[in-house]
Amino acid sequence: MTRARQALGEAGESAAAAWLEERGWRVLARRWKAARREIDIVAERDGLVAFVEVKTRTEGWLAPPAAGVDARKRRRIAAAAAVGATRWPARAFRFDVIAVTWTRQGPRVEHLEDAFRLGE
Repeated sequence: MTRARQALGEAGESAAAAWLEERGWRVLARRWKAARREIDIVAERDGLVAFVEVKTRTEGWLAPPAAGVDARKRRRIAAAAAVGATRWPARAFRFDVIAVTWTRQGPRVEHLEDAFRLGE
């Protein structure tokens, strides 16, 4: 991964975390690692813990950022989340995707709640 891509990804994760916090979410962890996997953001609101995958692209890509969360990526997130479910007690858990498109005006954030379920 090039430094430019890494910087873009980090900027997207920061934009996503700020977006969540502005909407009342409490960020519990960023780049949380478990089961040799990483979850970009773990956030909680009203007893719900969301394991969030952030995908960032620059404007002009043919595929939207969320298209990068394929079946393999979903399985990896679910494996790490299985460990996280014991760390953060909650009434409910879900898997979200935040798609960040970087435009000339800055980040455009799209939050896909409950984006996938285990086994998909």
